[in-house]
Amino acid sequence: MSINADAQTVTGTKDKDYNIIWFVEACLSNALRLETYVQDAESAGDSELAEFFRRAQGESRKGAEQGKELLARRLGK
Repeated sequence: MSINADAQTVTGTKDKDYNIIWFVEACLSNALRLETYVQDAESAGDSELAEFFRRAQGESRKGAEQGKELLARRLGK
């Protein structure tokens, strides 16, 4: 049994669907972590760094939303 087939057997979820789920979770987790980084930069008075982290956080949110939409379409089939 290959690693991929074994993973599907263990999780009960097709690898491609699991990968999307993982991606969404990683994006959301990253957005939460970046909130701390924004606050740390603001506390240090570094507005340039805070804005950098805000942009990164926005991209993480965007990735999560796109992943959720893709997953919903695929699971709806």
